[in-house]
Amino acid sequence: MAGSPSPLTTHVLNTAMGVPCSNMALSLYQQDPSTNAWSLITTGTTNADGRCPGLITKQIFTSGVYRMRFETAQYWESIGETCFYPHVEIAFTINDPGQKFHVPLLLSRFSYSTYRGS
Repeated sequence: MAGSPSPLTTHVLNTAMGVPCSNMALSLYQQDPSTNAWSLITTGTTNADGRCPGLITKQIFTSGVYRMRFETAQYWESIGETCFYPHVEIAFTINDPGQKFHVPLLLSRFSYSTYRGS
């Protein structure tokens, strides 16, 4: 999607080892405000830098509640480790879809953290 960067980005970092989390599966959902049901928008896999470019286009990025689900157990198993959290879900509200949003995940086998970046 050259020339049209995603207004929503993520970066997954393995803070225990000081490296990006590559090849981690993730899913992006949006909540229907009338039914509270979640609709899958897209799935992806992090690249060698722990990023997943092209998550959503500006055209379909609207105000609302979103959720990103990261398949952490699969990632840890792929590098020969176990973990406490089999997946991590981060829900967040977008009020102004004209802004750029960055939702990183800082991850170890027994903890995780996130914040709103730009």
